[in-house]
Amino acid sequence: MLPRSLCLALTACWLATSAPAQGTNLAFGGFQADPSQPVEVTADALDVDQADGTAVFTGNVVVGQGEMRLSATEVEVIYKADRSGIERLIASGEVILVNGPDAAEAENADYTIDTGIIVMTGDVLLTQGQNALSGERLNVDLAAGTARMTGRVKTILIPEQE
Repeated sequence: MLPRSLCLALTACWLATSAPAQGTNLAFGGFQADPSQPVEVTADALDVDQADGTAVFTGNVVVGQGEMRLSATEVEVIYKADRSGIERLIASGEVILVNGPDAAEAENADYTIDTGIIVMTGDVLLTQGQNALSGERLNVDLAAGTARMTGRVKTILIPEQE
C-alpha cells in the first residue's frame, strides 16, 4: 500500500494533468507591480513609423518596468491615439517574463499598460520555485499580483520530503 502523502500527490498530479480548459488561478510575482511606472526598452535596433504611431524594437529586446522584466526577439510599441504614452507592447519570439521570483515563457505576449494585464500565448511555461505549470494561455494581472493559466493546463507537483 502507498503512503497517504504519495497517494494524495499522485491524485493531485493526475487531476492537474487532466485539467480541462477552465484554467487555474495562482499568485504571480510575489508582490503587486505598479503599471504606472516608467517603461524602459533596450534593443539592437529600432524602426519607427510616425504615420501609424508604432515603434518596433528588434534583437535582444529587454523591457523593464519596476521589478518586472520582459525579453523577446521583437517588441512592437503601440502608442495611445493622442501620443500621450504607451498603450500596448506586443512581444514575439522567445518571450520571457520575470516578475519577482516567478518566470513565464511563451511564443507571444500582449501587455496593455494602463490595465497592467499581460496575455501570454503559445506553449506557455510558468515556473514558481521548483513547481512548473504549462498551458496555452497565461493572463497576468500585475496590479493584483495574480495569474490565470488556461488551455490544457498541466503541472508537476513536488511532494514534501519527509
